Amino acid sequence: MFKKIKLVIVLGIISLGSILFIQVAWIKKSIAIQHTNIAIHQKEDSLNLKQFSEDTRIALSKVLDEITKHNKNPTDSYGAVKQIRSNYFSVDIDEELQPFYLESLLKHTLYDEHVLQDFQYGIYDCFTDSIVFGNLIKYTEDNHYEQSSTDTLINHSSSVLKWKKDGHYFTVYFPNVEAKLTNINPESYSPWFFVVAIIIVVMFFFGYAIAIISRQKRLSEVKNDFINNMTHELKTPISTISLSIEMLLKTDFSNDSERLKRYAGIIYKENKRLENQVERVLNVAKLDKQKLLLQKTTINIHQLIVEAKETFEFNQLEHDGKITLELNASIHVINADQVHVTNVVYNLLDNAIKYCKDSPEIIIRSSDDKKGISLEFEDNGIGLKKEDIRFIFDKFYRVPTGNVHNVKGFGLGLFYVKMIIEEHGGTVKVKSETGKGTTFYIWLPE
Repeated sequence: MFKKIKLVIVLGIISLGSILFIQVAWIKKSIAIQHTNIAIHQKEDSLNLKQFSEDTRIALSKVLDEITKHNKNPTDSYGAVKQIRSNYFSVDIDEELQPFYLESLLKHTLYDEHVLQDFQYGIYDCFTDSIVFGNLIKYTEDNHYEQSSTDTLINHSSSVLKWKKDGHYFTVYFPNVEAKLTNINPESYSPWFFVVAIIIVVMFFFGYAIAIISRQKRLSEVKNDFINNMTHELKTPISTISLSIEMLLKTDFSNDSERLKRYAGIIYKENKRLENQVERVLNVAKLDKQKLLLQKTTINIHQLIVEAKETFEFNQLEHDGKITLELNASIHVINADQVHVTNVVYNLLDNAIKYCKDSPEIIIRSSDDKKGISLEFEDNGIGLKKEDIRFIFDKFYRVPTGNVHNVKGFGLGLFYVKMIIEEHGGTVKVKSETGKGTTFYIWLPE
């Protein structure tokens, strides 16, 4: 079973590693493709912007040529067209210019040069020291260019260029060029976030599955151990009864009444033992909060412990075994079910004796604690390992005994103890160290 679980864990790790490898490879490839596409788009945008600038310069040069063609003293137009920004151009002229005339020239020339963008122009006249802004001219596929309403004027002089105070010139501003040429943005989130999220979910599921498998393995082992113990516990008295009956049937005891009584006593004793074992299993099977009914009465817990001590010293302790009482609680009369509480004390004493290699030395202490009584059952037994402590109150669980043999039981005693104490509203805890004994701490309300 352990090999199978180990194989499942190895296969799970391999699967998780494969998923992680595929995800990382896929994301790296996606990021590389994205960067390549961005580089291509940026290059295309750069080329488009360069082409836009050249076409606009040509168009504005033609506009300047058209304006200076009617002048009496045309001047050299070299250097008159200046690109201030990627979407902002300035053109020097020699005299004042009519806005309507400039607007008409710009529309026709820009259209002819395939500069199909919204634009706005401004004219500066040094004689009057005044600026005239034209309306925003919008390009439409149907009507080519159309004039926008006056409330859409764009005052670009303050944000883009400070107007100079000498000479005549006009400017052309394309408000949508940058927006259209920089519309490719890398994703704001990282794809690695999804990889980490997937890994966390898969690891959580994998860990949960391993925990469930381990728990099922432990339950299976406990079940098999219980079946083996129960078979042994039931088989022994059955075999003894069978042999005794066989002797009674084969032998004539008419003249030996003492021997007849001895065999009859063996049958009676083993039958009671068998009955008690079956009754224990049936009673624990019914121990749940819906079926367990406590018959609470006023009991003296100190007196109950003293009687249990006397019984064990007489019947079960070796001649060198010892039970020491340190009953210091001032309030030792509680409201509890006498039968079940007595069984709890007997179970704890029975375990302390069974799981001891040498002579048992048991100390039972009592003390006042809040509104109740605290009990300690300390022994010098073989102790418990850390990995066993959290399981000892589980039904059918039995601690491996190592070199201690012939320890009988079904693994029901401590489960019964916990159920009864908690049903009374109390608590039970355990502290133990391998080779140094075990101490059970019980608290019961008044």
